[in-house]
Amino acid sequence: MKRRDFLAVGGAIGAAFGLGAAAVRATPAEVKEAILQLTGTARVTAGRVTLDLPPLVENGNSVPLTIRVDSPMTVADHVKAVHVFVEKNPQPYVASLHLGPRAGRASVSTRIRLADSQTVVAVCQMSDGSFWSGSAESVVTLAACTEPSS
Repeated sequence: MKRRDFLAVGGAIGAAFGLGAAAVRATPAEVKEAILQLTGTARVTAGRVTLDLPPLVENGNSVPLTIRVDSPMTVADHVKAVHVFVEKNPQPYVASLHLGPRAGRASVSTRIRLADSQTVVAVCQMSDGSFWSGSAESVVTLAACTEPSS
């Protein structure tokens, strides 16, 4: 094999690998399916959940996210868990954060990676078995999650 042929074949394989890695993303349908797996037949009601997510992010590698839930956080009425879903990362289910009445307030802050501009959805499970949701959109100028998963 000549050097020129080797470079052409190597470049084609590298390009195909790079395109394949970029195409591995969850879809909005996969997000709905992941939420359905979490909630089962329970109804998810919009409201009570507020996401504080920057509307424009320069770098998707570390995006600040704060989730607040309207809850008194008493023994009888509190947030049991907060689940975070995204529609364009390789995996739609990003995080699961567990709370209880001793948390004092229904607010969690973390950082997540965003592969592209997308909608972030939070689904909260309450102590009475109900599910509430909220969402926010963020525009990402430099995407994260573009390297192939191992």
